[in-house]
Amino acid sequence: MHYEHLIQINDANNPTLIPLSRRQLWLGLLRRAERPQEFLIGVERVEIMERSAGYFERDMQLGKLQVCDHITLEEDVSVHFETQPGENHDGGSLLMRIEEPQPGDLFVRFVYQTSLPETGPMDTEAGDAYFASYVKAAYRDTDIDSIRKIRALAETGELG
Repeated sequence: MHYEHLIQINDANNPTLIPLSRRQLWLGLLRRAERPQEFLIGVERVEIMERSAGYFERDMQLGKLQVCDHITLEEDVSVHFETQPGENHDGGSLLMRIEEPQPGDLFVRFVYQTSLPETGPMDTEAGDAYFASYVKAAYRDTDIDSIRKIRALAETGELG
């Protein structure tokens, strides 16, 4: 399944929305990668296994599910997760990319790639399509919540 969506960060037409700088947004996305327990429900343990310039590997426990992510960083631009296949899952990827079509107009594009079928054999097509739409909605809700959390962190000064 391929799924992508865009979340607007700054909106000059919404005076109640405090604008974020590109750096604050980047630091928030990086924090989501380094401290997923602050952004995702059910994270029991996170360990950074390896780190180098522009890259780290983390091991994460979510209930009975163990996930190993290889995370590539392009500073102030993107965070790319490559989830390795595991005992109970097929792996996949997530790209979080900051887009700025005009100075100060910030967006984050979220791009998911999983092995989940969007449609299936004739007898299960409706079920697969329903499940895929549910997963897409869950991804979108998680990403919206992450941006809310990043905003809250910025407002308290934790993101510079």
